[in-house]
Amino acid sequence: MASDLREAASPSSPLIAVEALTRHYRMGPQTVHALDDVTVTIRRGEFVAVMGPSGSGKSTFMNLLGCLDRPDAGHYRLDGQEVAGLTSDELAAVRNRAIGFVFQSFNLLPRQTALANVMLPMVYAGVGHAARAERALAALDSVGLRERAGHRPTQLSGGQQQRVAIARALVNAPLLLLADEPTGALDTATSREIMALFQRLNRRGITIVLVTHEPEVARFADRVLQFRDGRLIDDARQEPEVAA
Repeated sequence: MASDLREAASPSSPLIAVEALTRHYRMGPQTVHALDDVTVTIRRGEFVAVMGPSGSGKSTFMNLLGCLDRPDAGHYRLDGQEVAGLTSDELAAVRNRAIGFVFQSFNLLPRQTALANVMLPMVYAGVGHAARAERALAALDSVGLRERAGHRPTQLSGGQQQRVAIARALVNAPLLLLADEPTGALDTATSREIMALFQRLNRRGITIVLVTHEPEVARFADRVLQFRDGRLIDDARQEPEVAA
């Protein structure tokens, strides 16, 4: 399915196109309108920050983009292909091959080396061992951590752990990098280093969508989407601050 996604659309078409995307949850007798009639497109190579207070819909939006949840209504096209109606197995294939995820808590396996952690997505993708090791080392090199390949997470700083997580997200050459509060567990200086890395990756052509509640993080993106009460209330382009 991911290979179909890669071949589906022309370079000029949007990478992400959502139309009237809606997601509601039942909580007892009440219906929570987590996302309500959202329409937006994101082009290839954009660096987009998604902002909003708690309960605004930004995390629901991220989960839908990441094929971690299904909308109740609306359309989501990733690289020209409708993905909202895919089966669970097809969604899993998209997540593994077309989307890279970076989380606040790193989500590294504590007993595995940095190299083994980065290799993990390729196991599910059916890549042979020798190719996995080669590609994982290249991914670690791209985030400046090739010399830490044999270290376990407990032997790495928070910033280094997040770099390993970013390398893991990149190793299958995804169409889209989704980052959910990636600097939330880091100090200010380390957060700026991670944002500098995201900017370098974006300059190489990688499309990045980053959820944050911090304006000082969002200012490094080219575009900011503001959510409130499940709705997209603002979509503004900006001149990004250069992190490094």
